[in-house]
Amino acid sequence: MDVQQESSSSIEKRSIVDDMAKPHVATQDVDVAAGLTAGKEVSFTPEEAARVRRKIDWHLMPLMCILYMMQFADKTTLGQSAVLGLLNGPKHYIDQAQFNWLSTIFYLFFLGFEWPQNLALQYLPVGKWMSFNIFVWSVALLCHTAARNFGEFFACRAFLGICEGAITPGFMIVTSMFYTRQEQTQRVGYWFLMNGAAIIFLGLVAYGTLHIHNDVLQAWQWLMIITGIITFVVSILFWFFFPNSPANAWFLTAEERVIAIERIKVNQAGVENKHFKVAQFVECLRDPKTWLFFFFAAISNVTNSLSNQRQIIVAGFGFTPIQTTLLGCVDGAVEIIVIFCTVTSATYWKNGRAYSGFLAYCVAILGSILVNALPSDDRVGLLFSYWISITSIAPFVVMLAWVGSTTAGHTKRLTTNAIVMIGYAVGNSAGPQYWEKKYQPRNHVPWLILSICWAVSAIILLVTRFYLAWENARRDRETHDATYDDVYITEKQEDGTVVEKKVDRAFLDLTDMQNRDFRYVL
Repeated sequence: MDVQQESSSSIEKRSIVDDMAKPHVATQDVDVAAGLTAGKEVSFTPEEAARVRRKIDWHLMPLMCILYMMQFADKTTLGQSAVLGLLNGPKHYIDQAQFNWLSTIFYLFFLGFEWPQNLALQYLPVGKWMSFNIFVWSVALLCHTAARNFGEFFACRAFLGICEGAITPGFMIVTSMFYTRQEQTQRVGYWFLMNGAAIIFLGLVAYGTLHIHNDVLQAWQWLMIITGIITFVVSILFWFFFPNSPANAWFLTAEERVIAIERIKVNQAGVENKHFKVAQFVECLRDPKTWLFFFFAAISNVTNSLSNQRQIIVAGFGFTPIQTTLLGCVDGAVEIIVIFCTVTSATYWKNGRAYSGFLAYCVAILGSILVNALPSDDRVGLLFSYWISITSIAPFVVMLAWVGSTTAGHTKRLTTNAIVMIGYAVGNSAGPQYWEKKYQPRNHVPWLILSICWAVSAIILLVTRFYLAWENARRDRETHDATYDDVYITEKQEDGTVVEKKVDRAFLDLTDMQNRDFRYVL
């Protein structure tokens, strides 16, 4: 029996009224949006929809952008600290090999706790759970200041890795809750490009810490304290102001909540369902695109170690610590520009998500080849080649939005997110290990590995697009599936009467495989 037949038969088994001509589902099995829209004829103008979207943007995007900036700044404080005395200062507590392992440890704990974190996102309020993790994250970051040996740094990085497992998956879920598939790529791009803003912010703060002179704390410790305090404040703001879903967003009126939900009906993916569905979990594991996204995340993020090594790389070109710190701000500006350009291209280039990512990888590969080929005395050429290679970050952003817009069914979506982020953790865990001291200062072998990984990732993007286009064409040839056209829930009124309410198939919490009207964006 295939998934579609299983779902259809389960509807009949859950029938809770005598009229068996109509399929009924239990309220807990449908999307939370059904409670607001079932049985209602909702109409609104494009102007009203645009007004609600702007209201969502103003209340969500600033908080998401600030948090994503701080979480990236926080986890890359280790790399920034490498040129602020952590490795070679008057009181240095770790060596190069231990430094590399601290980067790996972060992602090993991220990997180990990614599935539990996504289960928590399924059962608990998304906004509140992320807020709690941000709070623990800020405390762990502040504890870096007191670390005096590898074991203590190990514990701090472990807690950072555990907590980050809730942030990106949580943001992916929230973005798919509030925005249409057309809007998601840009919104993911907006909060992800804050990584670039984080690099600029971190560079300026680090430059300031180099001018703090005292015998108690070193520059890298001041960096940990400043970023930790800011993150602590963000966690408090998140707890009080970040919504859990459009169905209960505090800043929307009852009417606006209905419009917010109806607006995303075009996604055919619903908002959320707090009940774990084993059938959706199994379907996720059997879905080929899940593993295409997994391998893309794993291979493309083997190269993400570049973010923690960037200060050491630029210093290896012959720049002083102060020059390296200030030049790091340019890294951030380049990252903002390439992410913005790539997600804008992916949004407005019809069916061009994979092509936009592919082109970005071509540019990055060119940069890595130049870094390996240019002579060591060409500092400016090496620096610009390194900046060109930063375009490699942009395709991963496109992929994050692509995952959310091609997966339906809340349990399946969370499971897919978890698998993708596990791939992300696997790649990032392996990444730091090939930046060995024996390859410095030119790092020819690491840059060759980067080139190969980017080429393979570009190919996976094209294969994924081919598979989704093939699946769309197959569905276009099928006859219309009327299984879910007339599905009802029942609600008991205060006077004891039972009322039937029709539920739109978009809010039945169907997966993209069950809902044959679902079409994959390309």
